Amino acid sequence: MIQSRAPKNAHCSYSQHEKPSMKRTSSMSRSTRETIQLAHSAAKSGADFAIALPPGYYAGALVANYMLAIKNYFIKVAAESPIPGMIYNFPAVTSGIDMQSDLILSIAKSAPNICGIKLTCGAVGKLTRITSIVNEQSFATEYPRKVETAPFRVIDGFIDFLLPSMAAGSSGAITGLANFAPKTCVRFWELCQAVPGSGSYAEAQRVQNLIANADGVAIKIGGMKMLLNRLFGYGGEPRRPLMPMEKERGDLVMEEKYIKDLLEFERGLK
Repeated sequence: MIQSRAPKNAHCSYSQHEKPSMKRTSSMSRSTRETIQLAHSAAKSGADFAIALPPGYYAGALVANYMLAIKNYFIKVAAESPIPGMIYNFPAVTSGIDMQSDLILSIAKSAPNICGIKLTCGAVGKLTRITSIVNEQSFATEYPRKVETAPFRVIDGFIDFLLPSMAAGSSGAITGLANFAPKTCVRFWELCQAVPGSGSYAEAQRVQNLIANADGVAIKIGGMKMLLNRLFGYGGEPRRPLMPMEKERGDLVMEEKYIKDLLEFERGLK
């Protein structure tokens, strides 16, 4: 499990490759220069790693010529960042820009200061194509990382497909669900280590279904903040211009079968 010193409502991470007390930062800058500046500021503040989305402004120009501009962006940022960085592929918040496996692998080979990618596109096939290359010892030998303790890892952006992605070589997940069901996420991670066909693996499949259905409710805009407020008394409102979930809708979410099932399972864990 990757433990973070991030605020208590920050996303929690679970990974095969443990490093306690890891501090992270993220960048949503639309320019190369500003992203590099943010990486330096993060390093001065004590961050161990940075994670950067591809810029999404003028998306049409950025995706031209096989996304050469996107490739150059990550290579330049990584070269000038004082800390290792991760690519964050999240098409829903970057004007639909969806980085494909060939591009990601090309960047990984060209930028030794990049230590992985978070795939919030939910594409298991893409994840498999990447892990089939980067998880091989030959990749580490031919394309060593700048920081030896920060090898290239492929991380799920959602926990709702962790079990199949683990079978494909994923190193873990960064999930918001751990904010209100942390024991369930830890238990699920443990079950994901089970041998297929065993009783524990069957339990992993059951918990995967439980988590996937609840996550589908929680990821609605404003849903996570509302759940944190209702369950723990913190979380606040989403960043504007996003609007908070209406009370009536929040009441319905709290009564959703999948949320209630997950919370019951969470309460039953020690």
